[in-house]
Amino acid sequence: MAIRKKSSKNPPVLSHEFVLQNHADIVSCVAMVFLLGLMFEITAKVSIIFVTLQYNVTLPATEQATESAFLYYYGIKDLATVFFYMLVAIIIHAIIQEYVLDKINRRMHFSKTKHSKFNESGQLSAFYLFSCIWGTFILVSENYISDPTILWRAYPHNLMTFQMKFFYISQLAYWFHAFPELYFQKTKKEDIPRQLVYIGLYLFHIAGAYLLNLNHLGLVLLVLHYFVEFLFHISRLFYFSDEKYQKGFSLWAVLFVLGRLLTLILSVLTVGFGLARAENQKLDFSTGNFNVLAVRIAVLASICITQAFMMWKFINFQLRRWREHSAFQAPAVKKKPPVTKGRSSRKGTGHQLFLRTFSLTENGVNGTVTSNGADSPRNRKEKSS
Repeated sequence: MAIRKKSSKNPPVLSHEFVLQNHADIVSCVAMVFLLGLMFEITAKVSIIFVTLQYNVTLPATEQATESAFLYYYGIKDLATVFFYMLVAIIIHAIIQEYVLDKINRRMHFSKTKHSKFNESGQLSAFYLFSCIWGTFILVSENYISDPTILWRAYPHNLMTFQMKFFYISQLAYWFHAFPELYFQKTKKEDIPRQLVYIGLYLFHIAGAYLLNLNHLGLVLLVLHYFVEFLFHISRLFYFSDEKYQKGFSLWAVLFVLGRLLTLILSVLTVGFGLARAENQKLDFSTGNFNVLAVRIAVLASICITQAFMMWKFINFQLRRWREHSAFQAPAVKKKPPVTKGRSSRKGTGHQLFLRTFSLTENGVNGTVTSNGADSPRNRKEKSS
């Protein structure tokens, strides 16, 4: 009876592109379920909670506003909308990865470390650019630039325009989608804690501005921060293509410090002065008024601690980079060879000093002294004899 030998071949390993595409297909099917649910009357009431923005209010026309305005406020149903657009963010992430970044990676032949950093910078630069353009459009359309007092005037800002609310829903959806992307992108275990802190800080501040009705201040600070981060990641993309490119990092370093200063100035001006002088300073959950001393201190403390943490990371990064650059350019210093001591006569003292000086200037290398045969004790003994 013949015994079959077990196959020694290893099982097939699924590639990263196949795993990413497989998960993107599953997420696409789930998103299509919600969209198809809008077509049927039975499921439309449930699907509309996930797809469209909730809690809309229609303000009638007045003497100042000739047309009726459609505004929104937040509620618990926003979690369903955030979940749906989180699925959309995963699909867009996979499309950018497959049709843009993977093709560039195949041409450039990056190492594993550069491959992961290139993917990270490629995804974030696209998101930061889109968010900066969108946020700037909202700032211009709602006259934030011409009238900075709108940051604290008429607080609480519990009613938002469609663009404002959709912007915050999209921001929360994007940063929530970063959690499953840690698995989809096969992130290294040592990089996961850094990514979790990075994502958590974004969600904490965006959700805080959204829930405390500080959406005006949050929008300005996000656009400012995203512009600086976009410059960093786009500079890193150029650096991967050409390692001689360093100008973008120098400009980013200057704008990073200025961005932190502007963030602190706007936060103190809005929360510390604008809201502190407001007439209505009573905690009222029904109207969304959180303008009390404890909340203001907590908001300023969280912003200041975050900015200090970012500056501390930035300074450490610049010091480490400066040390590596200085160590790379510093010449290698050779050790001085050991010099044997011997008894020297008074007559040979002047001649020995002349020979050592001559060897230092003519035969010395990097400040080291080379020995000469005429200075050895054996030759001096032979001469004395």
